Amino acid sequence: MIRIFLTGFMGAGKTTLGRAFAKKTGLSFIDLDWYIEERFHKTIGELFAERGEEGFRRLEQKMLHEVGMFEDVIISTGGGTPCYADNMSFMNENGCTVLLKASEDVLFRRLSVARMQRPKLKNLSDDELRQFIVDAQEERREYYEKAQFCFQADELEDRRQIAESVERLKILLNL
Repeated sequence: MIRIFLTGFMGAGKTTLGRAFAKKTGLSFIDLDWYIEERFHKTIGELFAERGEEGFRRLEQKMLHEVGMFEDVIISTGGGTPCYADNMSFMNENGCTVLLKASEDVLFRRLSVARMQRPKLKNLSDDELRQFIVDAQEERREYYEKAQFCFQADELEDRRQIAESVERLKILLNL
């Protein structure tokens, strides 16, 4: 039974690497945000607006505990998932946790492109986005550092880099 949780800041590559890793290893892939959206037929932004952050985080925790019992799965969590309640402890106790780390410049580039799809970012200037990345990562660092493994995820820009990253992750996890 394999259960892998990918954590890290938004734009770190959790979904990109998780999907490719699952395909290569035959594991199921679950993006926690997509799972929540499918279950509730609403976007994460809509759920945040309706329930507030606290209400959304409770819902996210419940869904994490649900998918966290699946077997032979790789789960991409939301960037804030590890920071709420017992989420990081739950993931560490029920599977293998991997923190994906990307440099500030890489995160800025990736998030600049996807800015309009992310409610927290869409109205930020470039300078504000850079500062948001620095501040939010610092706030989350103590939670992120509880991951069992750390994986450098700067190189996920093309198929070759993704394939090489999948192989590096397989070696790291001894799979």
